[in-house]
Amino acid sequence: MAKTDTPQEILQRAPQALYRKYRPSAFDEVLGQEEIVTVLRAAVEQGKIGHAYLFAGGRGTGKTSMARILAAALGTSDQDLYEIDAASNRQVDDARQLREGVATLPFESTYKVYILDEVHMFTKDAFNTLLKTIEEPPAHAIFILATTELDKVPDTIQSRCQVFQFKKPSHEVLKQLVLDVAKREKVTIAPAGAELVALMGDGSFRDTLSILQKVLTVSKDTKLSEDEVAKVVGAPPTSVINSFLTALAAKDIAAALGTLHKGLAGGAEPRVFVLLAVSKVRAILLLRFAPALAAELTEQFGEDDITFLQTLAGKEGGAINAALLAELITALLETARSPMPQVPLELALYRTLG
Repeated sequence: MAKTDTPQEILQRAPQALYRKYRPSAFDEVLGQEEIVTVLRAAVEQGKIGHAYLFAGGRGTGKTSMARILAAALGTSDQDLYEIDAASNRQVDDARQLREGVATLPFESTYKVYILDEVHMFTKDAFNTLLKTIEEPPAHAIFILATTELDKVPDTIQSRCQVFQFKKPSHEVLKQLVLDVAKREKVTIAPAGAELVALMGDGSFRDTLSILQKVLTVSKDTKLSEDEVAKVVGAPPTSVINSFLTALAAKDIAAALGTLHKGLAGGAEPRVFVLLAVSKVRAILLLRFAPALAAELTEQFGEDDITFLQTLAGKEGGAINAALLAELITALLETARSPMPQVPLELALYRTLG
């Protein structure tokens, strides 16, 4: 009789998510958080370890990864590392159970490290119990709290922790990450395609790599073109966005609306359409008022596209100004709330070109 694979064996053969596969495991591998790395590394090297840390920042900025790296740098084994999802273990009884567990000695490490993810989800009573625990913890216990909503963490908790604010990685960092990971996966991706993935990642390492994984899944070969990436993320072709910008420069509202609807009919997502328009209008204004940034923007958009944008940065694109950019940003923010996602951009066109 043929052997039936166990669920564990099936999972072991399954492709690993890129954001897990390329998650940093040491301080040297962390991207975009240099100041935090410097402080934590020094604390470990000098033996000046705090008993409680609070990592705050947007999703996918590396808070949990940094917590694991800190635990590893302290020599904490898997047996003495406890990761707790505060969203699922948020009641006072959960906090009491945590307090009782803290009192026991580590199995084989100097420290027991507790990582509490999404700690802002704790109830008021659970926070009060946690407060008592982190005020006077045993010498072997270290708490690392992580949150995406620092304002929901009581001041009494914050004041007893070393607080680190994680910043969103820059666009350039995310683009380089995409290029590096694609190379390690033995895939080539067009720079414009990497640019698009980074833009859609919206300041999150995890989201950026998740988008790249979707593209890799859909692609039939090892060469990822800009068009392949665009189809996966719901972006219109470059030519459509450039036609839209040309219409804006000419104050031709009919052409602008026509180009918008052409892009949407071709499968573009309204939010992605506006996001790309914002990105390029911003580039046009930078080229107009800070031409020295041309080299940096060329790396972002490519030589062909930058030539087009430089043209609109001159007299030909005088109608593309700060007021238009402000309207597009407003449309971008309102798109997610609108019952018809394309309406905010249409309104922006009526106000600026009508």
